[in-house]
Amino acid sequence: MDKIQVKLVKSLIGSKKDQIATAYALGLRKIGDVSEQPDNAQTQGKIKKISHLLEVTKA
Repeated sequence: MDKIQVKLVKSLIGSKKDQIATAYALGLRKIGDVSEQPDNAQTQGKIKKISHLLEVTKA
């Protein structure tokens, strides 16, 4: 299965509660945190929801 590397590049301060929860679900808590996630529909939905805070690369 393919993997996606997700990095939090902008602060969660000022974000909506559901966006913060989505970042936490991806394993991202503070700026610079990196997480590897499976490339599936659920992960793509989470990334789309907070794409303005993330940097995404193929792992």
